[in-house]
Amino acid sequence: MDITNGTVAVVTGGASGLGAATARARAARGARVAIFDRNKELGTALAAEIGGIFCNVDVTDDASVDAGFARARAAQGQERILICCAGVGNAHRTANRSRTDSTIRHFPMDIFDLVIQVNLVGTFRCVAKSAAGMLTLDEAEDGERGAMVLTASIAAEDGQMGQAAYSASKGGIIGMTLPIARDLMSEGIRVNTILPGIFDTPLMNATPDAVKNALTASIAFPKRFGKPEEYARLAMSMIETAYFNGEDVRLDGGIRMQPR
Repeated sequence: MDITNGTVAVVTGGASGLGAATARARAARGARVAIFDRNKELGTALAAEIGGIFCNVDVTDDASVDAGFARARAAQGQERILICCAGVGNAHRTANRSRTDSTIRHFPMDIFDLVIQVNLVGTFRCVAKSAAGMLTLDEAEDGERGAMVLTASIAAEDGQMGQAAYSASKGGIIGMTLPIARDLMSEGIRVNTILPGIFDTPLMNATPDAVKNALTASIAFPKRFGKPEEYARLAMSMIETAYFNGEDVRLDGGIRMQPR
């Protein structure tokens, strides 16, 4: 797909981290970018920086997502590109005993549900609604109408202690990638998923130094966190390479996560 001619892209979770790097990369290549995010301050500033549009969107809410697509399409036209980066994390064991008073607790179910709703259901909600819009487009080269990149995580395959909800949500994204690609193949819409490893994002930067140092030691090479720009480059390759479809690709420096 050629995105140098003003092709429209929507980036969910686009106000910071992987999403922001991706939004910048798309705009630098000539795309018109709509940023979907709940952070109005960061999203508005980034949209002004890249000449895009900010849409205050909560991916867990049908009406909010509908309004975001309506606003983006009214301003820029129907998107041919969707990049899904919106997500949340957590750390709770399935059940555990308090070290201080032996109180037994289990995973808070409201938190488990929230993670699934944001990461998995929210991703699919945006995919389904974007795909419906892409079906209205004329075919481009190879009969292509659109391309999507979803964001899972290496935790989907190497989930650590406390990551049951997060791993389940990201594993679901991997599990639906090929079926979605097959659902949309006759309409010329491609779908791929990236499994990022440990990246230099605001979420990871909030982690204690001892944890970050242990994670860095587990990376094969290079011995550092991934750069958001590296995620953006892989997403760009997936978008621009028409033969890239139905794939789940780790981007992790060769790390294999330990139990904790």
